[in-house]
Amino acid sequence: MKNLNEIPINEPVLEYKSKSKEKVELKKKIEELKNKKIDIPMFIGGKEIRTDNKIRISTPHDHNHTLGFYNKGDESHVKSAIKAAMNAKENWNKIGPEKRAKIFIKAAELFAGPYRSEINATTMLGQSKNVFQAEIDAACELIDFLRFNPYYMKKIHEDQPISPNGMKNSLSYRPLEGFIFALSPFNFTSIAGNLCSSVALMGNTVVWKASSTQIYSANVIMKVFKEAGLPDGVINLIHTDGKTAGNIIFNHRDFGGIHFTGSTGVFQNFWKIIGENIKKYKSYPRIVGETGGKDFIIAHKSSDPLAISTAILRGGFEFQGQKCSAPSRIYLPNNLWNEIKKNLIKDVSSLKMGTPEDFTNFVNAVIDEKAFDNISSYIDFAKNDNEHELVIGGNYDKSNGYFIEPTIFLSTNPKSKLMCEEIFGPVVTIYIYDKDKYEETLNLVNETSPYALTGAIFAKDKNAIELAKTKLEHSAGNFYINDKPTGAVVGQQPFGGGRASGTNDKAGSYLNLIRWVSPRTIKELFESPKNYRYPFMDEK
Repeated sequence: MKNLNEIPINEPVLEYKSKSKEKVELKKKIEELKNKKIDIPMFIGGKEIRTDNKIRISTPHDHNHTLGFYNKGDESHVKSAIKAAMNAKENWNKIGPEKRAKIFIKAAELFAGPYRSEINATTMLGQSKNVFQAEIDAACELIDFLRFNPYYMKKIHEDQPISPNGMKNSLSYRPLEGFIFALSPFNFTSIAGNLCSSVALMGNTVVWKASSTQIYSANVIMKVFKEAGLPDGVINLIHTDGKTAGNIIFNHRDFGGIHFTGSTGVFQNFWKIIGENIKKYKSYPRIVGETGGKDFIIAHKSSDPLAISTAILRGGFEFQGQKCSAPSRIYLPNNLWNEIKKNLIKDVSSLKMGTPEDFTNFVNAVIDEKAFDNISSYIDFAKNDNEHELVIGGNYDKSNGYFIEPTIFLSTNPKSKLMCEEIFGPVVTIYIYDKDKYEETLNLVNETSPYALTGAIFAKDKNAIELAKTKLEHSAGNFYINDKPTGAVVGQQPFGGGRASGTNDKAGSYLNLIRWVSPRTIKELFESPKNYRYPFMDEK
């Protein structure tokens, strides 16, 4: 991308074939990182901040292995980060959108080149992603965000009102007043980089808190931003617990907004706190969030059984189902179930599970012990519940790493616990419906979950597809036809959902960026009126 007028091209996904240059480099980087323990600072006002409170970071697939330590902060560091962000705000806005864009485009080139192996390796080790999942996330999607957002920003600035003869009308797209709080999740390194950088691109300054289980790769993001020329204080990365950060940020007069990806419960609580504090703020804060999902696949009796089983396996079990878009409730017609069941048992039985350092493993570990215990509790519940039948999987072990087998249950109750609640792990529940009750089942899909993030319809019958599009209009912000409901690509499928899944502000498009500016309308009249009287006032 040489300039902002060029439409960006999605970063090609490298294949990491045997003995390829990228595979050799990545394996070397993984080995290098495994054999050293790093001390990860906070970044406040451009300075690396360390404390006496060192928190150990381990690999989820081998929790006895120490990757390093991060320096945990306290209230004083949150206050310092806010002060640094406010101090940097005026100069950051003054440099203008084009110079801001060049910094993040430069960061994209660094991730695409010299830092590709490091951002992938830290994501593989710290978040237990296999090489393909790391490549499409930590490298490609992050690079895409950093290239496409400047292009969309330019389009926003070019959107101007009409100017009749004798005047000039314009819109200036100002950053929001105050600072923005970016709170990012563990599961996507790209989301972490985008939550803070998209906001900053539009002229805002940021206090960023990464998930404690993503700090290892977040450290690389900050390192690259600094190397790309990001001025001190524009993005300040703190490592505190959520309560410590929230108590100060949500009570601060200059709190200007939150860019969030995480759980629905946390987001709803933030919204409540912000509402209770609304009189404290200089202006109404922007609240942008992508939260939970109980994503679905529904198949029509005309659909291809092999395509469906592949979508269930890839969608439900890639990155151990730890995607807010992962399909975990499946609706299958009774005429296809036997064939789909055979396919699933055959394919799931062939999956290898273990460390991401072994590139032949499809499944790796879940993120931490808390997640492991929560996911395994759902498995135990279903094993002992007469409404559920175990199809395959169901085993788990955390003695060395947090490993849970890809697990499929059959439910006779379409509104059972496993069909309704977000599990966020490699657990898929299937409900078999009468093939002649397709429309009734579409209504069931729409009614069952409070979420509306992603969903997919499989069918060869065009009328069945059109009916699903109509009936499920508000059931998914990202709706897929004959494809799994995961893997949205920046610039191709802007991502976000409604209902309990968030504010649907569509990361990867101009729709998200427009939330981080406050437009000002300017009217300039070339010749001012010099008489108050209007023509209608004359009588002859």
